[in-house]
This record gives sequence, C-alpha cells and structure tokens, in this order.
Amino acid sequence: MQVQALEDYLQVPLFRRNGRHVELTSDGERLRPKVERALADLERAIDEARADRGSGPLRVTTLAFFLAQWLLPRLPTFTDRRPDIDVQIHTSTELVDFVRSGMDAGIRFGAGGGTGLHSQKLLDEWLVPVCTPALLKRHGPVAEAGDLKRHRLLHSPYEPRTAWLLEGNPNDVWPSSGAAFNDAVTIVRASQTGQGLALALWTLVADEVAMGRLAVAGRAVRSIRDYHFVCPPAHLAYEKVAAFREWLAAECARFPSPPVISGSQ
Repeated sequence: MQVQALEDYLQVPLFRRNGRHVELTSDGERLRPKVERALADLERAIDEARADRGSGPLRVTTLAFFLAQWLLPRLPTFTDRRPDIDVQIHTSTELVDFVRSGMDAGIRFGAGGGTGLHSQKLLDEWLVPVCTPALLKRHGPVAEAGDLKRHRLLHSPYEPRTAWLLEGNPNDVWPSSGAAFNDAVTIVRASQTGQGLALALWTLVADEVAMGRLAVAGRAVRSIRDYHFVCPPAHLAYEKVAAFREWLAAECARFPSPPVISGSQ
C-alpha cells in the first residue's frame, strides 16, 4: 500500500508486477540510488543520536604492524595514567565507518584522514636498512647498491627498495636474491635473528635499535607516507578520545628520528 501510495504521488510506476515477481521500472532504477543514500544518511543520523559514545570503552582502530611494534609497548603508560578508560584496539588496513563500527578514533598510515574526518599528523616515517650489530661489524655499512652485495638481503613488499636506492645513484639496482616475507613485522623478526639485512620502517625498529638488538646499517630515507590520528570531529569532545589524543601526541613528540649515517639525507 505504501508503494502504491508513492506511485500515485509520483504519477509514475516504480515496479513491474508479474504475479509474485516484482522488478523495478526505469523510473524506479533512477530513483533507487538516491533513496538508498537518503536512507543510509537517516540511519547514520539516528545511530549518532542514539549512541552514547562519550561513555564505555575507548575503541581505536589502527594497523597491526604499528600496534605490535610501536603502540603496544607504549600503551601501558596510558592505561596506568587512565585506569578508568578501557582501551579496545581493532586492527585493519581498510577505511572505517566510525558510526557503523562503533570506533571512537583511528591511527592510519598514509596521506591523512578521509573526507569529513579530523586528521592530525603524528609521526613521520623513514625507511632504514637494519641488521644485527654482529652482521654490521662483519659486512660493514651500506651506502650504495654495490655495498648490498656483501649482505644477505631480506625483502618485504611494504618497504620499497627503490626509494632507498634512488636517494643514491639512479642506476643502482637492489639485488633480488634473498629471503622474502609478506609481513612488515616478520621482516623485523628475521633481521633480529641474524638472517640478513632488511629495509624496514623506522617506527618498527627504533626500539630494537635502542636496545641493541638491531643496528642501522645505512642512511635513512623519508617515506612518502606518515601516521595520522583520525576521528569524526564530534568525537574530539569525548573526554576519553581527548585524553588518548593528548597522550598519543606527547608520545609521538618524544619519538626520535633515525640516526644520521654517513651519506644520509
């Protein structure tokens, strides 16, 4: 009856009916995407009005490698400071619908936040060649492609080797031989165990270098991507989000840049 009332109001048929089989007319097909968007906007508005986002646990979405190597070791300082805030971490590489997912904030690696999101830059990122101190002593530092031949190389698709090489001679070629790992954290673990020289993200190896488990073997090269704190603007007013953002910004401000090695830029 509601569909019939809508058709009477529009003075056009929206459905073709054949017994129990119903399909959209051309007018119905043109109307459908606009109606779907309107209903989705209405659903989001109702969810936002209904949800008490200011209370309950703090839900943060981030990347698994950043959580494992950078955020997780530092998180106890926040939970010790704010034991009243329960932190729930969700890992994903996909863009998050903050309303549907129930996430309060996110940390993303890229060029910034999505449309309509508050975005605050947290950290620069670098690509650095690393290996164990023993391997560095045995094979020496690397400054150009020729130096790499002395090392057994570790490969990962997440650290573009050409970015490091292009800072030197444009004709340099990173050798393709060596072990390959399809995971940013695994390549750090492999280099820790002395399996070879890896080109790694600085945020993932800085603590390992500070503790002497890894050594920087060559110049650091700035990545084209960096880390951002993102959330819907309305979430900035939530006390739990504000407290986490303030703590996170302070931790990032204390995070050191990679050491300057001869030939670094």
